[in-house]
Amino acid sequence: MGTILGFSAVLMWALLALLTARSGAVPPFQLAAMTFLIATLVGLAAMKARGTGMAVFRQPPAVWILGVGGLFGYHALYFAALRNAPAAEASLIAYLWPLFIVLGSAVLPGERLRWFHAAGALLGLAGAALIVTGGGAIAFSPDYVFGYALAGLCALTWSSYSLLSRRFGSVPSDVVTGFCAATAVLALVAHLIFEATVWPQTSGEWLAVLLLGLMPVGGAFYVWDHGVKHGNIQIIGASSYAAPLLSTLVLVAAGEAAMTGAIVAAAVLITLGACLAALPLFRRLLRH
Repeated sequence: MGTILGFSAVLMWALLALLTARSGAVPPFQLAAMTFLIATLVGLAAMKARGTGMAVFRQPPAVWILGVGGLFGYHALYFAALRNAPAAEASLIAYLWPLFIVLGSAVLPGERLRWFHAAGALLGLAGAALIVTGGGAIAFSPDYVFGYALAGLCALTWSSYSLLSRRFGSVPSDVVTGFCAATAVLALVAHLIFEATVWPQTSGEWLAVLLLGLMPVGGAFYVWDHGVKHGNIQIIGASSYAAPLLSTLVLVAAGEAAMTGAIVAAAVLITLGACLAALPLFRRLLRH
């Protein structure tokens, strides 16, 4: 169940590009503040429904540093990377995090990295590269070294957050509510410092913001937390490369992008990669 919940986060992240595009001209940090506020309300509502008290937020400082650093740090570094390097190259570097999760899982207690885990993650990376570049060439320039470095830190931040969360497996996922609240506040501060406020202009744009907060920038973080703590983190990591593919397919279905040969090739690579990473799971199913 943990693995399935972890992958459900990937499915929700597939909606991120479309909903962001439909949210209008809202600046990145303002959008983060708005959506993480909604995510906080989602968490509080779930806690109230289950009768969970505020005592859940009494966690060691390390838990808070990891959680807030992961959520806010990832988004802040990603936005900064896109401002200091071309989007395709920065996005590709930032999307090294699934590979880092698979490789880093080898140092976790009870985990063992096998060749098919690494091979599956590399195939997924190749598929993600096709999606990000559209099948074109990648041109890394020394002029954008700072932006590339920020994108690399972005990948390390999310992969580290995901891997280290497993060491706090006894901490309930309800604490993510507090992470979202702190991230909303920090994003608001960053917005007030770096951006001019732009509100959604139509009901459709407001709906997109709401859906962002409910799913890809909301519910996804709760199920991801549960997945990386209790699921097969190697399968979750490798299958995460499905996010850019699914996101592109959603854009195609919505008329925002066209189907291309690069998308088909990426689908094959990512599917093969996920199947390789999940090879032990398939073997267990065949035995039964």
